[in-house]
Amino acid sequence: MIAAIRSLLYLVVFYLSSVLLAIPTTIAALRSQQAIFPWTQRWGRMHRWCCEHLLNQHIVVDGHVADRPCLYVFKHESMFETLDVLVLFKRPAVVAKQELLRVPLWGFVGRRHGIIPVARDAGASSMRQMISLAKQAADDGRPIVLFAEGTRVPHGQCPPLRPGFAGIYKLLGLPVVPVALNSGIVSPRRSFIKQAGTITYRIGEEIPPGLPRHDVEQRVHAAINALNNC
Repeated sequence: MIAAIRSLLYLVVFYLSSVLLAIPTTIAALRSQQAIFPWTQRWGRMHRWCCEHLLNQHIVVDGHVADRPCLYVFKHESMFETLDVLVLFKRPAVVAKQELLRVPLWGFVGRRHGIIPVARDAGASSMRQMISLAKQAADDGRPIVLFAEGTRVPHGQCPPLRPGFAGIYKLLGLPVVPVALNSGIVSPRRSFIKQAGTITYRIGEEIPPGLPRHDVEQRVHAAINALNNC
């Protein structure tokens, strides 16, 4: 019952605050990309505040992340990490499914922020566009954030990485930093009820560019699942 009340309060406060922040964020997006970053950071911090103070979730970061050109590959267990990357990084360029950019207003803000769209079954042209946008972001000094499993995965499950990861790794020529986390324990996929507890990020060792496909996939898969028993 307590978890249900906390979850309802979180839902009301988070979405109401998001609507209020949408106005200045959209105005900033109309001005320039640089103007939008402080507002998206406020949105991310507001979301984390809701998690910490309304859901009683404690966030621990084991390791260090840096705002530099690098491919950060995250374990993906809930909506939490898709918003919390705005707290971990100042200017992340997030690879996200193309459908999100079709959402009215949000899609405009996302494009201005620099979301890198990818089709789930991307053809050669979509892949080339994605790589081009990712290289532009890296040239601008931004970290690239990728959820290489392609969708949210329940905690404890360790599916293979999506086939496109190896191509992105090869074509970008950037080092990879794998990030494990266990957000699915307290914020399970497709569940309204969110639990109190600890969400842990574990930042893995940097993996250099240029490794064979099998080696990099094996190392990334093992590292992002470091908090799963599989």
